[in-house]
Amino acid sequence: MHSTEYFFTKQPSEIQAVFVSDLHLSAHTPHLCRAFIRLIDDLCVLPNLGSLYILGDWLDAWIGDDVYLSLDKQNQANHWLTPILISLKKLADKQVQILVMHGNRDFALSNKLTKLFGGAIIAEPYYLTTSTHRIRLEHGDALCTDDVKYQQYRAIIRHPVVRWLLLATPLSFRSKLGKDIKDKSHNDKRQKPATIMDVNHDAVQKALTDCDILLHGHTHRPAVHLLDNKTRLVLGDWRYDDRQVTAEIGLLIGDEVALANFSV
Repeated sequence: MHSTEYFFTKQPSEIQAVFVSDLHLSAHTPHLCRAFIRLIDDLCVLPNLGSLYILGDWLDAWIGDDVYLSLDKQNQANHWLTPILISLKKLADKQVQILVMHGNRDFALSNKLTKLFGGAIIAEPYYLTTSTHRIRLEHGDALCTDDVKYQQYRAIIRHPVVRWLLLATPLSFRSKLGKDIKDKSHNDKRQKPATIMDVNHDAVQKALTDCDILLHGHTHRPAVHLLDNKTRLVLGDWRYDDRQVTAEIGLLIGDEVALANFSV
């Protein structure tokens, strides 16, 4: 797998879209926040970049846009998210679409926040068509159908009525709920069998019926899988280890999708 530096220097004019997921940005991840801004700075100089796709879990345990929007100007200026929004606005000002998909950690995100930088929320699955490929984009948690309890929870928490009711509750309640959801996710990873935490083969086959490339995140298992002349690419989560941030991101280069290692 080549590095993003390789593609950014060798083929900058051929990169048409960039795909990231599972950044899990928060006030507790300053290294990841700075690394994301560094990536955005790199994207700003790609001459033919048309789109940045954030395929879920951009923000960690996001309990509603009012967490940020309800702040006064001084507190917004000092907020950890502000430099990221400013960086994204610079990218959008270069006529790059910034399209954001919900994940299991930031399903309360809305266009109220994304409009601050000129972005937009997209529903999943989302389809991208090139001259030779039809590409299906999604977060990836809906493919993990062996985890029946999670799918039941997902169906409830993603329901528009439930979401509306949750956002109507006080921030203090949602803050506790967000922490509980995050803690449960960590516990599930430790306690549940690894097999049910990954995608289901039949779910993947079904997702590939109307496309020839499936691109998703969520599982934190970056790889390229070939299935009956079709391709499934899995984006990686962003990690800070040994004083370095690393992630596997996706690039649309010409008509082909490739994974690349980003590190800073």
